[in-house]
Amino acid sequence: MVEYRELNAAEIDRELFSGFIRRQVVNDCWRKIDGKWVIKSDPFIDDWSEDDYAFGIKCLKNTVSTGGVVYGAFSDNVLKGFASVEPQLFGSVQKYLDLTSIHVSADMRGNGIGRELFTRACDWAREHGAEKLYISAHSAVESQAFYKAMGCVEAEVYNEEHVRAEPFDCQLERKL
Repeated sequence: MVEYRELNAAEIDRELFSGFIRRQVVNDCWRKIDGKWVIKSDPFIDDWSEDDYAFGIKCLKNTVSTGGVVYGAFSDNVLKGFASVEPQLFGSVQKYLDLTSIHVSADMRGNGIGRELFTRACDWAREHGAEKLYISAHSAVESQAFYKAMGCVEAEVYNEEHVRAEPFDCQLERKL
């Protein structure tokens, strides 16, 4: 059984992630070439270093301390998934809130954890005044299939900060 709850800043530390496996084997990715989306072979393994965990922990703590939300999914009291939404509305008419992370541990993927975390993130964003959730999402075919299943489409307006930070990400939105 998986339990879901909001995390507080004090509990977000390296120990929290001790049973979390970020590893993702990627073979094909979506790329926008000449204005059209195509699938390209781009094999690599996406895994987090200790520096990546440290940076992620810092970001998640900041999300909570600035009024955003971080949800955790726990199996036997071990973190197996998490999602975060920032509190600041943005966009031409302040309609977006930013889903800054959603990850499920490799050993628990395919069990509905991502779907539940995404649903909770959408509900939180709607309750906090957003019309749409913005997602700068990994371009792996599997990741994009998840977002499509969640009702996401290409963002009407790209957040240029995200594009600069992750130029290969797909910029998506989900109407709330």
